[in-house]
Parts: sequence; C-alpha cells; structure tokens
Amino acid sequence: MQTAIRIVAGSLRGRKIACTVNPELRPTPQMVREALFSILGNAIPDRLFVDIFAGTGVVGLEALSRGASATYFIERDVRLAGAIEKHLRAFALVKHARVYRTDAYRWIAAWQAPPEPVNVFLSPPFADLHEHPDLLLQALARLQATVADDSVIVLQSEKGVPLEEHSEMLAWEQRAYGRNVLMIWQKEPPPLAA
Repeated sequence: MQTAIRIVAGSLRGRKIACTVNPELRPTPQMVREALFSILGNAIPDRLFVDIFAGTGVVGLEALSRGASATYFIERDVRLAGAIEKHLRAFALVKHARVYRTDAYRWIAAWQAPPEPVNVFLSPPFADLHEHPDLLLQALARLQATVADDSVIVLQSEKGVPLEEHSEMLAWEQRAYGRNVLMIWQKEPPPLAA
C-alpha cells in the first residue's frame, strides 16, 4: 500500500515522502515524531543526527529540516536506502547526509562517534524488540560507551517488549504514545572528582 508521510516542521515543513507500507516497515507515527523532536528541542540544530534502522528515512529528514548539521541514515534494505537517497536529491540535501546500506548492528560495532555531542535515534523492527533484545542491548551499550558527553540516544520501542524488564534500561526515561514507547538516555559528564 502506497502512502505519503508529511514532514512536520522546519525548512521542509509540509513536504511529503512517498513510501510503500508493509508489515516489515513501520514508519514512526507523526505524533511520536513530534514528541521526539519536542523532547530533543534545542539539541537538534547544528548537531549530527544518526537515524539507525532508518526505514523511510522520515525521522532523519525531519532532523535535517529542523537544522541538524548532518544526518547518517543506516538502512540494510536496498530499496529503502535507494528511496532515502532519492528524497535527499529531491530536497537538495545530499551534501548534508550519508546513507549507509548495511546491517545496523555491524555499523554500530564499527562506528567511531565524533568528539562532539550527537543525537542517535533507533527504530528497530518489531522482531528485534521481541526476539533479539540481547543484540539490541549490546548495540545500545556500545553506543552509550562511544558517544560524547551530552549526546542523546532515543529508542523507539513498543509497550510490553522484553527490553523494558532489563536492568540496563532502568536509567532510561520512558514515554508512551499509544503502543509506541520512546526510551530516552542522555550521556552525563562524569562527576568531578572532589
């Protein structure tokens, strides 16, 4: 089924991206995107935004629309990655973005985060949330260890997934929007030695 997703705010406000919805692809609902960008607020402009499991790429495009310095899109599916590249060309944003056609877990394992704060958004497939929470927790721990102080990591999850019970997630703030849950973590600088 073909549908169009609207970019909510910023320089691309009102522009639409077309996508074909299938059970494997779950574009982040507009309400959840609005909540995400409201939470990130002033942390968006002039910061790198990393959209992992990018899918349609709408979240990363929305970040660029709202002033992110650049967006990295990590998407394994060749067709989806190609569609993201097409939108970037259509919106004249190619210079501000990189599309990595690769497995998200492999990309996370190899990524060297920059020395300045970044925003990282992960929207893994339902199957990963339910069947591979250990893989996901490993990837999150790697991101937490590698990003600079003040960076924000947001995971789009859903209510009732096994992940919520893991002690590693207790430090994450959780906000629910319908069946979607945003799990938010910010890297605090280490406390100053007395």
